[in-house]
Amino acid sequence: MSFFSNPFVEAFVLFFILFLVFRIVFFILEKILLKITLKTKTNLDDIILKESSAPINLLLLFVALRVTLGQINLGISVGVLDMFNKLILTVIVLSIGYLIYVISDLVLGRAFKKFVARTESKLDDSLFTLVHSVLKIALVILVLLYVLSVWGVEILPLMGALGIAGLAVALALQPVLANIFSGASMILDKSVSKGDLVYLDAHTKGKILKVGMRSTRILTFDNELIIVPNSKLAESTIQNVALPELISRVVIPFGVAYGSDIEKVKKIVLKEVKTVKNVVLDEDREPRVRFLKMADSSLNFKAYFYVDTYEERFNAIDEINTKIYNSLNKAGIEIPFPQVDIHLKK
Repeated sequence: MSFFSNPFVEAFVLFFILFLVFRIVFFILEKILLKITLKTKTNLDDIILKESSAPINLLLLFVALRVTLGQINLGISVGVLDMFNKLILTVIVLSIGYLIYVISDLVLGRAFKKFVARTESKLDDSLFTLVHSVLKIALVILVLLYVLSVWGVEILPLMGALGIAGLAVALALQPVLANIFSGASMILDKSVSKGDLVYLDAHTKGKILKVGMRSTRILTFDNELIIVPNSKLAESTIQNVALPELISRVVIPFGVAYGSDIEKVKKIVLKEVKTVKNVVLDEDREPRVRFLKMADSSLNFKAYFYVDTYEERFNAIDEINTKIYNSLNKAGIEIPFPQVDIHLKK
């Protein structure tokens, strides 16, 4: 017993025994959990165990130290001992906060990837970044508030001050926040996605390059970049050519001269339409040619057909216009052009 007459030696021995016991218990639990996780279909639990090992060991170390200081009188003044206890409790709180962050980060990341894979969506990762950032900031604030309470700082007045400051910041950043939440709402609503062809008005049209946190980038047909604030885009009427499906209809107007055989014209043009590259030839989207109007100088028709993707629509327009012109000329069917006949009376 004389060996333990020194309180510091006794404290060290107790600390060592406690930490050793904690480590043995954690080691046994870890092995049991690893055996259980091997039977699961996902490797998420294995990753969580691996990533949480370091903060748990640190947590066990300081828990053992705190228990030791509470059990043995080292002859230290109350003020110094209280400061040591607060430091140890601070490290314990930070370790627990970091552990929660690691687990939530892994679980949320895996859940987001599964959600995207299940819905087969082209959702941008901006939404995940937004949610992840908000949760991370909230966790940091909660941990800091608890640490401050450990050191005797009054939390309620501080929270009131933070609330007022937060309100002032929110008012100052209202346009930015509006853009952020508008972007998140568009992503959730699936109104636009990366790669979609959209028409906002007569002058704003192109492909969506990215739906970002603050703005959406649109690449025009002239290879020019248009940056639209998300709040403006959310309030606009958007014509999304890529929705509800990639298949797109092509309408080709053309005219022939009076006296032409209408049925022959329909037969020739319909035959050419069916040879267009990427044309859709199913029962619900059968190509059609319709005689619409007896105009001033021509008999007006329209050819209707679908292509399997909107990206091929302009190529299809060029191809069918060429084929209609050549096939009608070959058949001897006149294609009129606007003209005015003037009769001079003597």
